[in-house]
Amino acid sequence: MLGACGAPRGTDGNAVGVAYNANLVSVRAAEDVLLNTSSETVGVSNAFTLAGNTASVKIVSMSMGRLTSVNQIRDAIIYAYNNGKLIFCAAGTSFSWTSWFVGVIFPATLTQAVAVTGIKTNLTSRCGACHSGSKVDFVVVMEKNSEDHPLSLADYSNDPSTVGGSSVSTATTAGIAALVWGKYPSWTRQQVFDRLKTSSNYFPNRNSQFGWGRINAQLATQ
Repeated sequence: MLGACGAPRGTDGNAVGVAYNANLVSVRAAEDVLLNTSSETVGVSNAFTLAGNTASVKIVSMSMGRLTSVNQIRDAIIYAYNNGKLIFCAAGTSFSWTSWFVGVIFPATLTQAVAVTGIKTNLTSRCGACHSGSKVDFVVVMEKNSEDHPLSLADYSNDPSTVGGSSVSTATTAGIAALVWGKYPSWTRQQVFDRLKTSSNYFPNRNSQFGWGRINAQLATQ
């Protein structure tokens, strides 16, 4: 996710991130994308508290979640939000045992979070395992009809890796937000969000499943 959001430019043939000049703070907050243990709850809560207490952090991108709400994580996200952070959370990407659940997952359900999911290149359906719903704010084309995935940093050597789902959609959107905030550093969180919204294809009419839609990054940074 860090690679998709902000991997630096290089000459080794690897993939470059959306906001490749951004400064990144990475926190290992959980064992995997499904937050189902008490230690992960503590880790994620501590990460958001850290973000809230770090003045240089403006954007938080989290591609993890769970089906049910947890007060400790919610309170930490509210704390970070109240400290001016623009928070992007993944709408959800299903495992085989959650295929019945297609709504937006926690914490993307929170009003303090900007929920993001992925759509296919047909622009009318969510990517194979991505969740959607009325809480979604933005989408990114993440998978072709053949279920190909976007590129990111290599796991090893110089061959780019591939990632997919609402997770990388979220990281990509956070990168676009960083481009906007980088061009307009004096803007507030709300001004950055409003620019993303007004630069999206469904604006001014919000879609019931895909929110404001796909952000035109070129338009957003003009």
